[in-house]
Amino acid sequence: MGSVTHLEQDTARLRLVVKVGTSTLTRTRGSLNLQNMERLTRTLADLKGMGHEVILVSSGAIGIGTAKLRLEARPSLLRMKQAAAAVGQCTMMHIYDKLFSEYNRTVAQILLSGEDVDSQVRAEHLRNTFTSLLELGVIPVVNENDSVSSAEIETGRCKVLGDNDTLSAMVARLVRADLLVLFSDIDGLYDADPRQNPKAKLIHTVTTVTPALRAMAGGAGTWRGTGGMATKLNAAELAMEAGIDMVIANGARMEDLYGIVAGEDIGTRFIGRQKGELQ
Repeated sequence: MGSVTHLEQDTARLRLVVKVGTSTLTRTRGSLNLQNMERLTRTLADLKGMGHEVILVSSGAIGIGTAKLRLEARPSLLRMKQAAAAVGQCTMMHIYDKLFSEYNRTVAQILLSGEDVDSQVRAEHLRNTFTSLLELGVIPVVNENDSVSSAEIETGRCKVLGDNDTLSAMVARLVRADLLVLFSDIDGLYDADPRQNPKAKLIHTVTTVTPALRAMAGGAGTWRGTGGMATKLNAAELAMEAGIDMVIANGARMEDLYGIVAGEDIGTRFIGRQKGELQ
């Protein structure tokens, strides 16, 4: 009998929040990357079968809606972006429902606005909803409610949300997750821009988000997404303060989730504060 792989190890059961960016879910022209979506759903469904609780935060509604409406480019007017988001959300959830159903998993859609997590009463109701869905074995699929909220589309209008990196950290805190994983189009946080500097080195572990780290963070990577490394560092701070580990990894390798959950040295891991430090 061969050696036991990390896929077969009996790891601790985790409450896991996974955020996937637009650049991972769509192709260059904005159409759905069904191959990536299938690999994502298969991996999350398998992790659910291993006993983990899974919450998916999914970007892509505006990009998918732009392609669905056959628009030549991503809309510039806010109302048109919101219209594209409404169309894109419908298409995206239809695909997720179909793909997860193939692995006998049930999904639920949760659309959030800033007020939902900023208000103590709403946040408590929302936490109860997540808890009930997880108890029922459902995989919640979360996005900001772009059709009524401009916080993500026009970043800076809301003090709580504003991008899906921040949203995923807020969700992780709300549900008291054990681990937050942000999938991007880059392997993790580097000490320089790897697209411009071939000698850039991947930083595997971060215990504090320092000004020096922020200086390394660039802008948004592609026209399809709104977030860059700077927003991921903001998300990391939120998660770390709540005692939650956060990992940035490459969405081109969805199967890395198995190793990340098992604690392997993949991507960049931001270490959450010890529970004793949170008192």
